[in-house]
Amino acid sequence: MINHTIWSSGSVFQTKLLTWAGILLTGLCSSLGGSDCIKANAKSCGECIQAGPNCGWCKKTVSDFLQEGEPTSARCDDLAALKSKGCPVNDIEDPRGSKHVLEDREVTNRKIGAAEKLKPEAITQIQPQKLLLKLRVGEPQTISLKFKRAEDYPIDLYYLMDLSYSMKDDLENVKSLGTALMLEMEKITSDFRIGFGSFVEKTVMPYISTTPAKLRNPCTGDQNCTSPFSYKNVLSLTSEGNKFNELVGKQHISGNLDSPEGGFDAIMQVAVCGEQIGWRNVTRLLVFSTDAGFHFAGDGKLGGIVLPNDGKCHLENNMYTMSHYYDYPSIAHLVQKLSENNIQTIFAVTEEFQAVYKELKNLIPKSAVGTLSSNSSNVIQLIIDAYNSLSSEVILENSKLPKGVTISYKSFCKNGVNDTQEDGRKCSNISIGDEVKFEINVTANECPKKGQNETIKIKPLGFTEEVEINLQFICECQCQSEGEPNSPACHEGNGTFECGACRCNEGRIGRLCECSTDEVNSEDMDAYCRRENSTEICSNNGECICGQCVCKKRENTNEVYSGKYCECDNFNCDRSNGLICGGNGICKCRVCECFPNFTGSACDCSLDTFPCMASNGQICNGRGTCECGTCNCTDPKFQGPTCEMCQTCLGVCAEHKDCVQCRAFDKGEKKETCSQECMHFNMTRVESRDKLPQPGQPDPLSHCKEKDVDDCWFYFTYSVNSNGEANVHVVETPECPSGPDIIPIVAGVVAGIVLIGLALLLIWKLLMIIHDRREFAKFEKEKMNAKWDTQENPIYKSPINNFKNPNYGRKAGL
Repeated sequence: MINHTIWSSGSVFQTKLLTWAGILLTGLCSSLGGSDCIKANAKSCGECIQAGPNCGWCKKTVSDFLQEGEPTSARCDDLAALKSKGCPVNDIEDPRGSKHVLEDREVTNRKIGAAEKLKPEAITQIQPQKLLLKLRVGEPQTISLKFKRAEDYPIDLYYLMDLSYSMKDDLENVKSLGTALMLEMEKITSDFRIGFGSFVEKTVMPYISTTPAKLRNPCTGDQNCTSPFSYKNVLSLTSEGNKFNELVGKQHISGNLDSPEGGFDAIMQVAVCGEQIGWRNVTRLLVFSTDAGFHFAGDGKLGGIVLPNDGKCHLENNMYTMSHYYDYPSIAHLVQKLSENNIQTIFAVTEEFQAVYKELKNLIPKSAVGTLSSNSSNVIQLIIDAYNSLSSEVILENSKLPKGVTISYKSFCKNGVNDTQEDGRKCSNISIGDEVKFEINVTANECPKKGQNETIKIKPLGFTEEVEINLQFICECQCQSEGEPNSPACHEGNGTFECGACRCNEGRIGRLCECSTDEVNSEDMDAYCRRENSTEICSNNGECICGQCVCKKRENTNEVYSGKYCECDNFNCDRSNGLICGGNGICKCRVCECFPNFTGSACDCSLDTFPCMASNGQICNGRGTCECGTCNCTDPKFQGPTCEMCQTCLGVCAEHKDCVQCRAFDKGEKKETCSQECMHFNMTRVESRDKLPQPGQPDPLSHCKEKDVDDCWFYFTYSVNSNGEANVHVVETPECPSGPDIIPIVAGVVAGIVLIGLALLLIWKLLMIIHDRREFAKFEKEKMNAKWDTQENPIYKSPINNFKNPNYGRKAGL
């Protein structure tokens, strides 16, 4: 019963603790997530939902929601904060963005040579084709696009060739290009068309010689060359390869003075003159063949041409007629027009100019560079390789975005290759029939000023197909359309009552539009904003508008002034452990309103008795009172969290030692009085210590080890059950220590003495040896340092005499 009570109390405590933690967490989230909403200082629901994707507007009526002194902008807050303030979910305006697919044709699946011949416009490679996005500020909408490269897709190829004199030998090889290229392209598509155009240079000095003779024949010697021209469309796109050979065979080389050519003029006209060239909405390839560099914007000034290229078609009788009037186009201008017209460019140039055109390729999306042999003999293989390279890569581009709209891409390519940011726009190494996907996020960061709808288009570069995305912006709330103009709720019709608040007419202000702007600074109005016997307007915490205080906002948006005179706030209450109201209450008008089971000025006093519950189920062990979750022990001898400790009291074991000894072993101090003093507990004998009750049983338990009168140890346990009965379990056999073994002790002592004596002798001997060696070394040193006197004695006389024979050395016979 006691255990059940403890568990129930703990469960209640934990439940309440979780509830309070949830309330605090909600408040914390509100302070973090709602700050942007409050800082927006929104005066209407529309302004509120534009402040951020997590902002909502409470349209509950004024008297039911806003506190006294709070401005209308307090209706705009984080969704969780609005709920915690008491705004019903049905009264929170929180419109969400959405997406709708308007056109969703499946991508085309067909094989080359199939009996079914589809028109180009009936072939679909990208899905879906049209969508509607409703965008709310800050809330991205995600769409998925699928691209599948169709097999047997029609191709239009236009061959644009430099016919300056240096390309004479190349022209001979190109004359048979039509039929040969047709045969090769049949392996890729059954619907192929080819066209031809040529270019030289602007027909003004200093690009060409303008003398009459040179205008007729710009070449020297007996060479027969055609008159110089800027660009000429020789053959519009056709499926007749023989016609290509025939017309190209009639072309002649021309000439000019400088090395760079006017190819950019020709590319611009090919791109923008769609009707004359005959482009279809299929794969469009432009092969640009030259052995020289190029002029670009600004170079026309050398010939007195200053007007920038207008990017329009100026073909008359298939000839470009405005080369002398407009400058060369810029590279950026060319990129724009090629992209707009979905033209993929192949630069077939000689080895000498490879580096220049590779740099140009990096500036023109969906373009390729191939190395042209000196006589263009490899042009067919060059075109095939370049086409395969271009068609194996898909790159998405979008039209110009409306102001405040951003877009991001993520690609899901072959073999699990995924990319984001700029690389998220493209997939490489795509074969015919391969399917890749793109994930696109569209986000509105602000509403258009006029709120009009916008359209953006996304398409793969070099393809005519595109995805149309219509954008609708959520800039107003639904409740605004339900507003009541000149509502009586807004001070006799001085405003429109919408979304639970008044939107005042021009010249009117106040929460209920009760004042005109002429009355705002009136001193009579200020008198309504002062407390009795006070000179402070709105307690210096707000502004007096129309005789009502509108409390100012603090930098910490979770701290709020309120009250008729802005005299209240929710951050100046008593604190405990550094927290307002100890984290156990809500600060209202500088006074803590405590959560259940808490009291005190800082809500720091808990009324829950669970922390005071002792292990025996009693509050403070029956020796004190539980105050603010802490035991206040009434008996000064006891202390501890539940008054369980007594430093001056005998322990349970010592207290019952004598009674257990007399009843279990019939000895001890209480042997004679055992039956009178020691019958207050039930005793059970057990065979060994292992059989004693172990911790973990319901009743409080003490394990004891005590000595009896014979210096033997005996073991017992003492416990009290829920009925107040004491139970003792005792081991029936005490543990008595055995007597000492004399012989090992004596032998050990003797051996120790002998060993110590030997050790002392060895130490003495060692010291003597060391001493003798030091003395001998000292003697040897003094002996080496001794100096003896070797001077002779002055009175010493040698005992040796020397005599010489006078006849020694004379001759015999003398």
